[in-house]
Amino acid sequence: MIDLHYWPTPNGHKVTLLLEEAGLEYRIVPVDIGKGAQFAPDFLAISPNNKMPAIVDTAPADGGAPVSVFESGAILLYLAEKTGRFLPADLRGRAATLEWLFWQMGGLGPMTGQYGHFNVYAPEKIPYAIDRYTREVERLLSVLDRRLAGRAFIAGDAYTIADMAAYPWINPYTSAPVDLAPFAELRRWQAAIAARPATQRAYALAAQVNPDLDKPMSDEAKAQLFGQGARRD
Repeated sequence: MIDLHYWPTPNGHKVTLLLEEAGLEYRIVPVDIGKGAQFAPDFLAISPNNKMPAIVDTAPADGGAPVSVFESGAILLYLAEKTGRFLPADLRGRAATLEWLFWQMGGLGPMTGQYGHFNVYAPEKIPYAIDRYTREVERLLSVLDRRLAGRAFIAGDAYTIADMAAYPWINPYTSAPVDLAPFAELRRWQAAIAARPATQRAYALAAQVNPDLDKPMSDEAKAQLFGQGARRD
């Protein structure tokens, strides 16, 4: 059994995508990040960076005590290795999958997150920041579009954790959409993943866990998500 500490965000979707594809038994433990649940001591014990998602594997492969893992990329890698799926066994396929997984973790996710912050959540519009992150997101999308030319998925013919990591970060802000028209390969890839039954099941969980998903973020939630510095309590 996998306990998934989750809230429906792009990083949360990464893990449900894999769990649904793999058919692993799992239980969702909601972490309402708009109400500060990520700062609860029991959550910090498994995710010391106070970010979700995190997992607890109560039946690890070595038969020992439960294993907790935080950081979405680390979780994808852990679960791929646990199941023996979605991570190629050959040297070159594994290397390609991991480099694009880390590309998403270090670039596409953080830059798209900043794009969303300054376009959607910031209390004032800062043209420099909006232009800066719009350009960087467009650059990253063009990198991915070129990578997908001649390939069904990011690492080649097989669907891998690199795809699961990148997919939720393509145009995640409905109120500030990015123009994907220039990226034909990316749009083809995105549509193929969206059509997968496991993807549809994973995304259906979002409204079940957070019925207020489509409502504007409250000032309280913004304070929890964007107003934290070093916590010394």
